[in-house]
Amino acid sequence: MTDGPLIVQSDKTLLLEVDHELAGACRKDIAPFAELERAPEHVHTYRVTPLALWNARAAGHDAEQVVDTLIKYSRYPVPHALLVDVADTMARYGRLRLEKHPVHGLVLASSDRSVLEEVLRAKKVKGMIGDKVADDTVVVHPSERGALKQALLKLGWPAEDLAGYVDGEAHAISLAEDGWELRSYQRDAAEAFWHGGSGVVVLPCGAGKTIVGAAAMARAEATTLILVTNTVSAHQWKQELIRRTSLTEDEIGEYTGTKKEIRPVTIATYQIMTTRRKGVYTHLELFDARDWGLVVYDEVHLLPAPIFRMTADLQARRRLGLTATLVREDNREGDVFSLIGPKRYDAPWKDMETQGWIAPADCVEVRVTLTDSERLAYATAEPEERYRFCATTDTKTKLIQALVDRHKGEQLLVIGQYIDQLDELGALLDAPVIKGETRVRERERLFDAFRSGEINVLVVSKVANFSIDLPEASVAVQVSGAYGSRQEEAQRLGRLLRPKASGQGARFYAVVARDTLDQDYAAHRQRFLAEQGYAYRIVDADAVLAGEEI
Repeated sequence: MTDGPLIVQSDKTLLLEVDHELAGACRKDIAPFAELERAPEHVHTYRVTPLALWNARAAGHDAEQVVDTLIKYSRYPVPHALLVDVADTMARYGRLRLEKHPVHGLVLASSDRSVLEEVLRAKKVKGMIGDKVADDTVVVHPSERGALKQALLKLGWPAEDLAGYVDGEAHAISLAEDGWELRSYQRDAAEAFWHGGSGVVVLPCGAGKTIVGAAAMARAEATTLILVTNTVSAHQWKQELIRRTSLTEDEIGEYTGTKKEIRPVTIATYQIMTTRRKGVYTHLELFDARDWGLVVYDEVHLLPAPIFRMTADLQARRRLGLTATLVREDNREGDVFSLIGPKRYDAPWKDMETQGWIAPADCVEVRVTLTDSERLAYATAEPEERYRFCATTDTKTKLIQALVDRHKGEQLLVIGQYIDQLDELGALLDAPVIKGETRVRERERLFDAFRSGEINVLVVSKVANFSIDLPEASVAVQVSGAYGSRQEEAQRLGRLLRPKASGQGARFYAVVARDTLDQDYAAHRQRFLAEQGYAYRIVDADAVLAGEEI
């Protein structure tokens, strides 16, 4: 027995004592291969999953490193069976390989003939492969490259894709490092992606994922298709590429609801790509509109199902996914792994904060108590209406006003899920409201006014969750959310994390109704940020209303 911060259990759960002096170092070291499941105050629970181990293996970690980490931090002897299972699971990655054969083209090869025979007999695989060309090699139709990787992952034998990529149509792109330079981690991320061929780069919000995309484009020097979350994000990408690269405005096309430009670099929204007419996705042909050398997926954790299906046919092209978190509430992380690629680079948020690349943040959960009448109404509401009721309760209103008053003069966002609640708060706070129906031009005008300081308070719906650059925002008050969405919580905090010119930190408030679904969902929402080392302080609304220091 040692005094380590970790308890490793035979069911592959890891219990981390948060207050231990080595907890921070341990959290960082287990992050590549363990996923956070629960994060109460004193003990956090992680789980070692096959997908996490395969991501770690693809990123260059081997079983010996994982085993050494578990033994190093474990308070008690690590179960031998778990160590064996870790080694066996990681050894599964790469036993099957997709390769380019000089005669037969795309093939599935294996150094373990029995594994190959096993998967060839699986029903899901039979229709995707052709003839055997050797005992350890079988032909694969190029169009099945993505679907085969998905199927093999589900069978527990993830294939390493070594088949290479088409160069695509050449197009000169270079970084214009005039008055700025690529940060070391951005350079490392771009290099890790390029060396791996395809995959995902995970960086905190505000750490410059767009710059990593630009660096990858400069390496590819080829026509590029960029998929983004919304039109405002498309405009920001375009402006950033013009500012940071040799590209001119005429070389960058916008493919959105209002424009349909196809140029050497084309930026399209997920929404337009998944628009259907008479059951047909009419814009998916954009994927074949040019001989793209690189496809960039911004906020890849939001990738819609139709884009997954089309991406399965793009496996011969380099694919870069950019995200702050690989968490998906639909549990399709495996599809990201198979179709976009493994995680190639991951920078812990707290490391970025320590190095000064993102602003430090203080997270505070402020709990309000429902009145007796509200409590009764909540208890008697239909189950499907309870969350909305407690998330939008009038009791929150006075508290929200007090929080806004407390930070008067600072750049503050009020963020929520329910439009009627946001409209009421906008009227109460005399602040503009940005929501889905707000026209793009008006959104951009309001965002610009907020950036310049002309507006200090903005009320925003989920349209501001992603890819909105608001560098001076230093305070956010979250009043309601998309149930227990971990990715949304991370993205909302991310609106505040760009370093401030003043050097000040950020404050993120989550306003939560006590003893309700709101509180339960809040605990789930905070899990990803807890994994990154953020601890929520819990304060009572009465303390805020009384003007106490919090």
